Amino acid sequence: MAVDYAGPRRARSRARRMEAGAEAFARNFDWLLIGAVAALIGYGLHLVAGITRDDIAGNPDYYVFRQAVYAAVGGVAMVGASLLDPDVYRRYWRQLYGASLLLLLLVIPLGTEARGSQRWIAVGSLTFQPSELGKLLVILSVAGFLAERARRVGEVGTVLGAIGLTAVPTIFVFLQPDIGTSLVYGAALAAMLFVAGTRWLHVTALVTSVAFAFMLVVWLLPSLGVDVLEPYQRDRLTAFVDRESDPQGASYNVQQSILAVGAGGVRGRGVDNSTQTNLDYLPEHATDFAFASLAEQRGFVGAAILLLLYLLVVWRGLRVVTYASDPFSAVVASGIVFALLFQVFVNVGMTMGIAPVTGIPLPFVSVGGSSLVTNLLGVGILQAIHVRGRRR
Repeated sequence: MAVDYAGPRRARSRARRMEAGAEAFARNFDWLLIGAVAALIGYGLHLVAGITRDDIAGNPDYYVFRQAVYAAVGGVAMVGASLLDPDVYRRYWRQLYGASLLLLLLVIPLGTEARGSQRWIAVGSLTFQPSELGKLLVILSVAGFLAERARRVGEVGTVLGAIGLTAVPTIFVFLQPDIGTSLVYGAALAAMLFVAGTRWLHVTALVTSVAFAFMLVVWLLPSLGVDVLEPYQRDRLTAFVDRESDPQGASYNVQQSILAVGAGGVRGRGVDNSTQTNLDYLPEHATDFAFASLAEQRGFVGAAILLLLYLLVVWRGLRVVTYASDPFSAVVASGIVFALLFQVFVNVGMTMGIAPVTGIPLPFVSVGGSSLVTNLLGVGILQAIHVRGRRR
């Protein structure tokens, strides 16, 4: 008889252990981070509903529905990433790096061109931007490289190796051309090197090299007749330095964006009265200049709510860095959080004329599936790091 009952007892014991493990896993979740991200997505969908209401004749909910589907897909990816041990990424960082390069290379033969850039791969009726997922894969790859050399992170060779690993995909993205996303790659690298413990001398040399490369591309090479930037990219930089130089051309977007932000006032003009957005005076109002449309429709109060939600997400993300159970996890978390912060800063800054127009989307708000799904996947990795850090 004892043999007959041994199986059911083991099954019940296994079920109790699984239930206890699930409870412990849920208890170690950063629910405030999840709540802040959920609030950002919900608020973003509410904003998109107002911003894109008149974009598709006869179908005012077109972009809201698409964005909600992307959010659902990203939510599933976030849950899956939170269940996966980050140590898997560390062990297979070389494969992840190879996947990032493959995705970026596929853009060359398979990419579709839009607005002067070849950044997207069409999959049926949908488009996918490999550089968005690539930035997350590069963060994981470089963090794995630095983790393998944790005892030699102060050496020049380690720093140069990390720079070289980041430089290759960054160049591919730059040549698409996509200056904005390539800058995100560089910003994430700087944060990861800092958290990994790179010497200040090396950080200073890196910053100096980046500044020299910028001068080389923007000024020195063009003065010698070698144009690296596309004409519209040069016009954007010129418009940033002197917004009055071409108000009907290169600086038109920025001028209209500043008008939209200022017109919103404290409480906003409302959805019906936002002429800059509704009458298409403001180009790309659902993507690059989504924040300007938000400021026009919801005013300072609505914009402040969005920025406070971003601040909450960044704070909880930085907290994950302190909870990380190993150097690899800490470096990954820092790269994800700083990349997110950099995107918010540049996107909001360019709508107000304090940063050049680079095409960086507003995280969790701008219409587009690649950015939204990738950002949610990054939040899932942060959760995985937080859960295992709390267990330790």
